[in-house]
Amino acid sequence: MNELSKEVVDSFIRLTEKIANIKTNILNFGSEDMTFFRGEIHIIQMIGDHPGTFSSEIARQFGITRAVVHKTLLNLEKRMLIVKTKDGLDKKRVRLFLTEKGMRAYHLHREYHNTHDKALFEYIDCLNQVQLEAIQAFLEHANDLIENHA
Repeated sequence: MNELSKEVVDSFIRLTEKIANIKTNILNFGSEDMTFFRGEIHIIQMIGDHPGTFSSEIARQFGITRAVVHKTLLNLEKRMLIVKTKDGLDKKRVRLFLTEKGMRAYHLHREYHNTHDKALFEYIDCLNQVQLEAIQAFLEHANDLIENHA
């Protein structure tokens, strides 16, 4: 392995350790009713990005059990952030949608990322197609490796 390859691996390991040891598990968007655990706000984000999604799709996307998703959804529903509606084709399945309050949380979360991740977005926008494909291939490979370590 050459020196640059070692630096890339070391950088990736440092990044994964930082993510694994992240201190901020709660995001506060200015009030008690707009305070969320990271898992909650990312489920809100997925429902906002994909209105009508199913809980099984959330579990699959995040690699968590349906029981964990169910418990989180019950809490979000109790807080009046989401609503569940029966699927028109399969009455056993429930589609998930954001309420007006849920949409407010969704937009606050997007603003948070637009502010805090602006430098990353600008960097990615400056890359050419070949560079983006290389990064995407690396990230897919890295995700597969992380799955094997979980």
